[in-house]
Amino acid sequence: MKQQSRSKPKIPPEDRVVLFDGVCRLCSFWARFLIRFDKKRRFKLATVQSPDGQAILESHGFSKDYYKTMLLVEGGNVYTKSSAFFRVMFRLPWPWPFVCIGWVVPSVIRDWLYDRVALNRYKLFGRHEACVIPDKDHESRFLGE
Repeated sequence: MKQQSRSKPKIPPEDRVVLFDGVCRLCSFWARFLIRFDKKRRFKLATVQSPDGQAILESHGFSKDYYKTMLLVEGGNVYTKSSAFFRVMFRLPWPWPFVCIGWVVPSVIRDWLYDRVALNRYKLFGRHEACVIPDKDHESRFLGE
């Protein structure tokens, strides 16, 4: 799902930013996965709870209190759910773009499956008491660092 922004986010237009729930264990795993495999550093990360994450959510018209999807911000465009996931996977090194074969599944089905996991992520994977703080060697991967 793609949305046009209402106003420009406070990030350079050439940056790609992945917003994720910093207290969700699954989402934190996703961020660590990106840090490990995004060797060319194509993506910056931000938790939705951070000031930068909150500003991006607000500038694109998303709720700042309830997070049900990760977001990918590319220039003035925002991608959510399975579209965001596949756009990220496509830009990672081989074999990860192979996962994009899932694009053949209609988005209504992909997003329905995404929503089932997203709505139950705390129950299935647990949650941290507070946002995970990035390791010192990963700080440069986060927006605003």
